[in-house]
Amino acid sequence: MTSYTSSSLTLRSLLKTAASRLRLGLPARKVSGLTPPAKAFFAAVAAERGLTLLVVPTDADVETMTADARFFFSALEGLSDAEIERRVLPFPSHEVDPYRGLAPHFDIASARARVLHALARGECRLVVASAASLLPRLSAPERLDATSLSLAPGQDISPTDLGDLLVEAGYTRQDPVDEPGEFCVRGGVVDFYPASAPEPIRLEFVGDTIESIRGYDPATQRSTAGLGQAAIAPLQELVGPGDTPERSATVFDYLWSNGKPHVIVSEPEDVAAHGEKLTQQILASHSEAVSKGHRVEPPEALVLAWQDTAGWLDAATVLETLALDEAAHITCQPALQFSGRVADWTTDVKAGRQAGDTIVFVANTPGLADRTIELLADYQIFAAPIEQAEDVRTASVLVGTGHLSRGFRLPEASLQLWVETDVFEEERKTHERRRSATRTFLSDFRDLKVGDLVVHVDHGIGVFVGLKRIDIGAAPQEFMELQYSGDDKLFVPVERLDLVQKYTGATRPSLDKLGGTTWEKAKTRVKKAMRDMAEELLKLYAARKAVPG
Repeated sequence: MTSYTSSSLTLRSLLKTAASRLRLGLPARKVSGLTPPAKAFFAAVAAERGLTLLVVPTDADVETMTADARFFFSALEGLSDAEIERRVLPFPSHEVDPYRGLAPHFDIASARARVLHALARGECRLVVASAASLLPRLSAPERLDATSLSLAPGQDISPTDLGDLLVEAGYTRQDPVDEPGEFCVRGGVVDFYPASAPEPIRLEFVGDTIESIRGYDPATQRSTAGLGQAAIAPLQELVGPGDTPERSATVFDYLWSNGKPHVIVSEPEDVAAHGEKLTQQILASHSEAVSKGHRVEPPEALVLAWQDTAGWLDAATVLETLALDEAAHITCQPALQFSGRVADWTTDVKAGRQAGDTIVFVANTPGLADRTIELLADYQIFAAPIEQAEDVRTASVLVGTGHLSRGFRLPEASLQLWVETDVFEEERKTHERRRSATRTFLSDFRDLKVGDLVVHVDHGIGVFVGLKRIDIGAAPQEFMELQYSGDDKLFVPVERLDLVQKYTGATRPSLDKLGGTTWEKAKTRVKKAMRDMAEELLKLYAARKAVPG
């Protein structure tokens, strides 16, 4: 599980002091000057006071902003990783046109349903949504909530009724159950695999009474540990009989169900541009479908027009990095990018300390945190773990662990935050590896034929179907179409061909399933084997080093 921040009272105190000095998180008409990670800080502070909606332009922004907001909210509230993932939630868009005949990816559908379920029950504090995610019409909160259920040993419910509920919640029947979103009923046993669970769950019944609840290994189907309870949560946002789901609500009905939330919009012009672009795309797709003689529902039955969202966002706090008109300006500077020039960074650190700034460095891993402390010592800079209270008053740099996209400075709060990508070269190397991988794939692409096997780094082994042009926005884009198990399809943008390579194994393996666990398990086995081999090599070289001559 991802670790978002060190559980440090010192970091909590530093952030709360900075927020108080700058009046972050308070309702305001417009705030300018904040960098994207600082906007996440602003939203996290607002979420401390109650439910907050942060609207950002794109789904890529949702991913980055959610991770950054989790870092700050976890530090401010002192939450565990499991708790923070329940309190700060991403709300991505479907990423598919409703008139193109494509269903949203399982991970996206379940993530959206998770947010709606949490909102209906008042269980989350910050929702990070893209402009496009706000438009689809949804089933009413009470209808969606009716597909959820808490389960415990001794509870009465028939296996058949439980199976019907799982179907309505979006689960599919499959025996055996070894992938998220699947379930099966076998006499007095019900297996189901929740989307966010580490393993599937098995219920054993005596008659219509739950006798036991256990997790089990999907590979061996053997039970692992007893559980005191389990929960069924919806995996889809639309419920209803057959192919006619009920669409009487919008996401705003969920957000406003427990009182008015604090709404924050980051870069409203960009948000509006993306929302209006999607509206026009859907209208054009509907016209095209009608011209081809297809019987389809009108756009207003499926989505809101972007103009319909204006009333919900009008009173929002607007965050703009640059604003020329009247706004509450907060001086915020992005961290400089040193690209491995550690000596230059240490000079900047010393200047910051002389100016009276508190300096915090956030590493992704404990190993890098330790290495950074040793590295700074080489430049006569005393750095200490931020958790060690006895050293924080004398240390020039406080070092913690967590995941933050970029650092920034808040001069008026005398606070500097640095992250490893600001100082070291990891990100640049990643881009170099990506370009190299793309060149490698393109050199193999000439030999790739329809029906050949390819390997996607995230989704595993699929079949190359061909190149396909899909209308997205104003201009069509080219995608590589891949076929996976169960007739699943994946469309990879040509600019991300670095994620795909031609399969070169001697035997023809079975296809992986999109959203499945088989590929992740295979990667885990390979990583373990590589670690074991590296350990053996280290032992071998150590033994050779110890032998004279």
